[in-house]
Amino acid sequence: MSTEAGKLIATALAIGLGAIGPGIGIGIIGSKAAEAIGRNPEAQGPIQTNMILAIAFAEAVAIYALVVSLIIKFV
Repeated sequence: MSTEAGKLIATALAIGLGAIGPGIGIGIIGSKAAEAIGRNPEAQGPIQTNMILAIAFAEAVAIYALVVSLIIKFV
């Protein structure tokens, strides 16, 4: 296996595995927020604000995985 092939495999694994966690996390966050709003509709504003903030943090992890995979590919 050449060095270039190893880089491509490492790139694919870095972004692939790095996107699984945030994807699952965002799904759980959305599910629990919808459940909370369904139980207490008056609290929609604070719940939605916290949900969006949590989704942004989870998405940042996926962006870090993308950056790492690009570094592996091009360096």
